[in-house]
Amino acid sequence: MNLELAPLSTKWRVKSVNPDPSDEDRARHLEEIGFLRGEPVAVLARAFPGGDPMVVRIGLSTFALRRAEARCIEIEADTPSV
Repeated sequence: MNLELAPLSTKWRVKSVNPDPSDEDRARHLEEIGFLRGEPVAVLARAFPGGDPMVVRIGLSTFALRRAEARCIEIEADTPSV
């Protein structure tokens, strides 16, 4: 699943950042601002109407992302570490 589809206020982990064929620099930019494999991530809010942009927490930082950017971020369940 990608971050665009994540339910609000649910904890996830970044699985991968995928390239966007329409913007070759997008994946690199997302990784530079902290969207790295294993980082905790959550969608805090979506704009009304249409859900664009989204307020996203990655680690200790908060960003506004467009849906096209969030679509590039694959997520997985946040499993507690033992």
